[in-house]
Parts: sequence; structure tokens; C-alpha cells
Amino acid sequence: MKKFVLAAPALLLAACAHFPVQSPAPTTEAASALTATETLHQSFMVLDSHLDTPANFHSAGYDFSKRGDFDVDGTHVDLPRMNEGGLDGGFWVIFTTQGPLDTASTNAARNIAILRQTSIRELAAKYSSDVELAFSAAEADRISASGKKIVFQSMENSYPLASDLSLLETFYTGGLRMIAPVHFRNNQFADSATDVTPAFGGLSPLGEELVREANRLGLILDGSHASDDTVRDMLERSTTPIVLSHSGPKGVYDHPRNLPDDLLKAIAEDGGVIQINAYGAYLEALTATPERLAAIAALEANFGTDTSKMDAATLAAFRDARKAIDKATPPPRSTFEKFMEHLLYTLKLVGPDHVGIGADWDGGGGVDGLKDVADLPKVTAALLGAGYTQEDIAKIWGGNLMRVMREVEAARTATLTSPQVLN
Repeated sequence: MKKFVLAAPALLLAACAHFPVQSPAPTTEAASALTATETLHQSFMVLDSHLDTPANFHSAGYDFSKRGDFDVDGTHVDLPRMNEGGLDGGFWVIFTTQGPLDTASTNAARNIAILRQTSIRELAAKYSSDVELAFSAAEADRISASGKKIVFQSMENSYPLASDLSLLETFYTGGLRMIAPVHFRNNQFADSATDVTPAFGGLSPLGEELVREANRLGLILDGSHASDDTVRDMLERSTTPIVLSHSGPKGVYDHPRNLPDDLLKAIAEDGGVIQINAYGAYLEALTATPERLAAIAALEANFGTDTSKMDAATLAAFRDARKAIDKATPPPRSTFEKFMEHLLYTLKLVGPDHVGIGADWDGGGGVDGLKDVADLPKVTAALLGAGYTQEDIAKIWGGNLMRVMREVEAARTATLTSPQVLN
């Protein structure tokens, strides 16, 4: 495809620097470049593979239809900011915290996961003129063409399934289309990238069954949060490509949540996609102030560190106390430049056919200069400045992810369907 030449690189950088405009107004020339970038950006189907926003759906202070402000309420995604930033939707996350592997705990997690899926479907019903549930790549195309936002569903952490893989059919029928075996700690399915001691050396036997069932149903397998050995096992056992919904390259920053070059290349060679996150602690080493460290130490001395063992009242008090600490002594933040370093490194390593973006919005993502989804056109401007074409950028923003989804759909053998009617 012919390269889209917007302006000289200096003008592209100027456009990035003025998005959003916070200081002196840009020159006429820079403003024109910015307008052209915005127009091009809005023409793409822009998808994010990991939106933790459903965690806000039952919060009293959150209203999807009203524009929030990260500096005030800590949120990243709502309908007005999606429109401003050209975000067409993505995978909205069913998340459950990892807890003990006992029946009472997994039953509680199962209920939380079912309610979280219900809340995502409720969003689609309540705002049906603006958003729509999507169950396939073809439906995403149709919904985007209609001007509505796309609502796919993913599950981060398979822990609430306990050992009952038949529950996957229930979640699939409700709209689930992507699943990650594990989160911060090892569970019954796999080793986590951030647990201290491996439990299985990768996937457990139950985790291998999970992979087979995901392939049968037509669920995209998500290797984010999984240990390197778990990802290798997923690659070996899955009959379809896998996705990292919100990860990064260890070659830029050596963190357990990031993956080494050889594994990123293996994912790409298998046809998969690496979706780059914007979670500051995974982008670079960040040092908190002594005041913040002291406040967090006091918080943990008072409440402990295992939220899975807290009752509802204690957990609410813990979260309120943590929010107060974050307001009084904000955590250190990474930068847009560092995020782009991760993105460009991965693009150079595996090519634009195997890279996308999953910034971890409303789950800890966001950096200075890429504060919320309203800032997304900055990424398009920076990619243009780095020499990537319109065709490349369209793949990065959603084309690669939907290509994997089509492959997963084509390989499924199950005959289950999801109901189109919400009432």
C-alpha cells in the first residue's frame, strides 16, 4: 500500500506534542498536520484487546455516557472519550482476583465472573444506540460500519471455572470470545509469570484440557500474565494462534510480565499477535517516593496483602484507603515515549502483521502523554512519524487481532451460538 505522507517528521512530532492541546496553541501548519492525523486515525477500526472498564460498571460514581477525567476519578474509558480518541471498542474483561483453590472460594469467584459478564451485557442493553455486543469478527465489521462501539468479551484468569470446564460453554453462550488461563498467581490451570515458585512448569493437565476446549469452542487463547513456560505450552498445544492481550518485550525492560525475544518471535511465527500494554511498572523501573512507600507499608500492616481473604467490607475499606494514598502521594508514572519504545521495538522484532495494542485501560494502564483513550491519535501520529504505512497502522489497531479471531472461528468444531436478543 502506498505510504501515507502526512508531513515532515518534525511536524508529526509537533502534532504528537500537541495532543491533547494543554499549552500554547499549535501553529497553523502543526494544527493542520494534527487535523490530518485525527482524520486518518478516525478512519481505522481501532480496537483495544484488554479493557478492564467493566470493573467500574457498578460503581456509584461511574457513568459510561458521561466524560470522566483520570486526574479526578482515575478512569480511562467512557463513551465521550472513546469518541474523542477514535476507540471503536475491543475486548471488555471479565476479571476475578486469584484466591485459594477451595470450593467456597472458586464458587464465589464463579458468581463474580457470571455477574461481571452480566454487567457487560447490561451495558450493551442500556446503551444499545451506541454500543453492541459482538460475537464474531464479521459482526465487529458490521457494528463498526454502523457507527456503534464493539463489545467483545474476554476472561482474565480462568480461576472461577474451578475444575468444571463445562462452564466455558455457559460463558461462550453469553458472548465470551477470549480466555487467559492465569493471572498474578499460579492457579489450577497454569503457572503465572509473577508467582515466586512454578507449580507445573507451564500448563497443568487441566490447563491442557482448557486449551483443547478453547480451541473446540472458538475462544482466542490469551497468554498475558502466563509464565514463559506456560506460553510455550500454549503454543505447542493450541491448534490456533495465541494472543498476548496486554504484554511487552523483555528486550526493553526485564520484568517477569514481559517476554523474551525468542518467545515473541515464536508467537509471531505461529500467526499470533503481541498487544503492547501501557502499564507503567511493566515499561520501566519506577521508584515511589519515601512518603508513598511508608503509606503503603502502613496500609499493608493494617489490612495485609491478600485481598482474596478480605470480606466485602474490609476490601472496600482497603480500596478506599489505597485511593486516598494514591491521591496524597501519586504513584510514579511512565511516559508516552517509553510506551512507544516498547511498541516500536516489538514492531521491528516481529513486524506489523503481529503487533497490536492492549493498553490495560482501567486496569492500571496509562502513562504521561497517553492518559486515557482520548489520547489514542497520538499513537497513530507517532507510527506515521516512524515510517509505518496506513496499511500497517490499520493492522496494528485492530486488523491483526481480527485476523486471529477469524482463524480461531474457522477452526472451531463446536456448534454453540450466542443469542442476539438481549431481553
